[in-house]
Amino acid sequence: MRWLHLRFEAPLASFGGEAIDARGVIRDFPAQSMLTGLLANALGWTRSMRADHQRFQSRILFGAVHDDDPALRRMTDYQTAQLRKADKMWSTRGAPIGRAGGANTYLGAHQRWRDYHADLRLSVVLTLAPEAPEPSLEHVAAALDKPARPLFIGRKSCLPTTPILRGWLEAGDVRAALESVVPAGRECPAIWPHSDGMGGDHAAMVTDERNWMSGLHGGARKVCLGRLTGSGRAQ
Repeated sequence: MRWLHLRFEAPLASFGGEAIDARGVIRDFPAQSMLTGLLANALGWTRSMRADHQRFQSRILFGAVHDDDPALRRMTDYQTAQLRKADKMWSTRGAPIGRAGGANTYLGAHQRWRDYHADLRLSVVLTLAPEAPEPSLEHVAAALDKPARPLFIGRKSCLPTTPILRGWLEAGDVRAALESVVPAGRECPAIWPHSDGMGGDHAAMVTDERNWMSGLHGGARKVCLGRLTGSGRAQ
């Protein structure tokens, strides 16, 4: 079975979790929806292509492995912004937005806390199942090699320092593909689908999919979390 080997290296990266109020938390591993958005961005897709995003997300099969413990490299950025009634700010819709009309103008500072992975070093192995319809795995690889737009790892401020696409792998399942990208003899924290077997690790339910039609996140899947010993075959 063929897999793409993706490498995420960046001074700052964010694998967004369930945000509550002003705190932007992160997960240890990338979400299914994040990978969908990153690859769709490389392909040049727009947000209006909701059905295409939905089908594409359902085809992505992946696992991820850190070079070391992600908890050791977390940091929190404290941010403030003051928005008066006439102030405008950037939006993902491509047009500036401001505060709602009316006499109530907020004069105090908006406070935000944003978590990040610092000095990220993580590998992802990924394939598409089923192989059809398009885009194919070859289309995805070509798009990562020459992306239609700049790519980022989570938030737009999180730019990769190296090319994301590292090459192709041959492996029977996600876990075997992950073990091939871990240096021989090392044990590294990883995530992979529960269908690939538990071993001595533990299972968890993650909610990391997006309903691209409604724009809301939801949908749980069962994964394995644990440490994998590398074979180093892909190094």
